[in-house]
Amino acid sequence: MSQDRQPAYRRILLKLSGEALLGQHSYGVDPDVLARVASEVAELSRLGVEVGIVIGGGNIFRGAGLAEGGMDRVTGDHMGMLATVINALALQDAIERAGRFCRVMSAIRINQVCEDYIRRRAVRHLEKGRIVVFAAGTGSPFFTTDSAASLRAIEINADLMIKATKVDGVYNADPMTCKEARRYDRLTFDEALEQRLGVMDTTALVMCRDNGLPIRVMNMFAEGDLQRLVMGEPVGTLVEGSSHD
Repeated sequence: MSQDRQPAYRRILLKLSGEALLGQHSYGVDPDVLARVASEVAELSRLGVEVGIVIGGGNIFRGAGLAEGGMDRVTGDHMGMLATVINALALQDAIERAGRFCRVMSAIRINQVCEDYIRRRAVRHLEKGRIVVFAAGTGSPFFTTDSAASLRAIEINADLMIKATKVDGVYNADPMTCKEARRYDRLTFDEALEQRLGVMDTTALVMCRDNGLPIRVMNMFAEGDLQRLVMGEPVGTLVEGSSHD
């Protein structure tokens, strides 16, 4: 890649699912996947992009799943938040081994292992070139990590939110099971909401739409795609604007 090219985005928020860290395992964190994700994120930081990350906890624990089995939903969600802290600490360690400074900021107080989330401090970390991993969701039950990612992206004035998944964009059907599934290059928020395409949950999409924050949905496992996207190439599916624009 030519050295004179500049990134298309100054500040991004990367949303990773906990399942993305599973790799070939059925539970926990695959060190190889962790190292690869950290390496790609560190490279973005070296390019001068300010990177915030929200990571889920589904590889360790899903609060909603246990709630269906009879557990109190608030208790389950709090356990899920703690799972995201575990993933965030693992990612912090991997990013620092990849040569970049990283801070974990938690929406619930857990001072002995990471910082409390304070918006102005988070922005200052980003301005100083540190990668910031936002843990524990929003700090409140009943909100998904998708909603937490939208909230943090808007709070830090990100130029773009990247939803990293296992597929290379948004389809009109499940591409894993339907050979005729068609990928969208671009969607409006209203189209994604009306067609229930599963880009993100409704709360997250509405927040992004109402605050003018575009989303790119991409395959985190396609090597190099994250950097190409940040350099302005049309990777994955872009969700932006509304049908009234």
